[in-house]
Amino acid sequence: MSVRTFNPSVRIGNWNEDVALDEDLLKDFLEKREKGELLLQKSRNLKKNILKKAELSISKDRLLHFGDVVMLLNPENSEQSLSNPSPLFGNFTLSANPDESAINFRSHLTAPCGVSASSNVKTCARNAFVITSVDGSEEGEPLHYGQNFALKTTDEFMGHLYLTSDQKTFLKCSKKSHLQEVSLTDQSSYQSCWHIVYLDPQFRLEYEGSPVPDIVWQGM
Repeated sequence: MSVRTFNPSVRIGNWNEDVALDEDLLKDFLEKREKGELLLQKSRNLKKNILKKAELSISKDRLLHFGDVVMLLNPENSEQSLSNPSPLFGNFTLSANPDESAINFRSHLTAPCGVSASSNVKTCARNAFVITSVDGSEEGEPLHYGQNFALKTTDEFMGHLYLTSDQKTFLKCSKKSHLQEVSLTDQSSYQSCWHIVYLDPQFRLEYEGSPVPDIVWQGM
C-alpha cells in the first residue's frame, strides 16, 4: 500500500484565494497611496496645512495695528446668569473648518469654507487671521474703535480668505445656535467688514476713535 507524502512546497487549503486576497489588498493599498487617502498621509496633510504653527504679532505699544496676525478667542464664562443663559466651559478659538477633500487634494483653501469654534487654543494656520484695511489705512497704523476692517486668513494653504457674515433669515442661519452664519469667502464686501466696540455700552461713545489695545478684543 503506497503512502502519499507532502513536502513543504506543497500548498494546501484555500491557497489560491489567499494569494488573490493578498494581491487585492496590495492593489488597494497602492491605489490609496497614489490618491493620498492613507491615514498616515491624511495626518501629514493635516499637520502640514491647517495645523501648521503660526506666529502672532507682538505689539511694542500694546495696540492692534493693520497687518497684525491675531487669534480670536472666546474666554471661559461658566457662571450662569440672565445675561449668560448658556455658560461656556473652556476657551474656544474661531477656526477655519475645511472639508476633508480640501485638506487632502488641494494646494490651498477655496471659498466657500466654513468656520467653527475649536477648543485648540494653540496658534496655528486655521485660527490665525490678519487685520486688513478696507479704508486705505496703511499697514502698521493703529486700529481704532468703530473703524471698519477685514479679517483674512494667512497665506500659503489658507489662501487669504475673508471672514464674512450675513444677517440671519428664516431659511439661512447657523445650524446649532440659529444665529447668523459666519464663513470664509474670497470676495471682499460689506459683509466682510468688521469693527470693534468697547465692551461697556456706557463708555462706547467716549472710546469711539481711540486705539484698540491688543490684550482683549472688547466686542465685534
